[in-house]
Amino acid sequence: MNLTSPETLIFWMTLFFIIFFLLLKKFAWKPILNAVKEREESIENALLEADKAREEMARLKADNQKILNEARAERDQMLKEAKVMKEQIIAQAKEEAQKEAAKEIEKAKQVIESEKQAAIKELKNEVSELSINMAEKVLGQELKDKDAQLKYIEKLVSDIKLN
Repeated sequence: MNLTSPETLIFWMTLFFIIFFLLLKKFAWKPILNAVKEREESIENALLEADKAREEMARLKADNQKILNEARAERDQMLKEAKVMKEQIIAQAKEEAQKEAAKEIEKAKQVIESEKQAAIKELKNEVSELSINMAEKVLGQELKDKDAQLKYIEKLVSDIKLN
């Protein structure tokens, strides 16, 4: 048996390969397959977790959008209510101002009327006094004829100055 012959070399190589393969199968193949399987499972779990996280993010984003839309709607409603309140307050203030102005105008009219009545009364009193004074002067004077009496009345009328 020649150890350097190709047949012998092939035989020994095949024998060593089979022994190596059996040893590899017995001691290393299962741990390698288990490690590959564990790695595959961890990758699959990571992908599932990523999908769950993506779904959760999408749900949270939808919830955030919903909350944002509700907040906008509430803000718009508050603005509308504030505008209505502003318009009501302005209308109420205008109405009160008009009522107050009407009251002031009515007071002014009453004051003017009372002052007018007082002036008329005072004027009547003065006219009465003047009439009495003229009558006293006319009666106090001895007049013998009608022409002299008329001249005297005209003189008294021209002497009266109304302010």
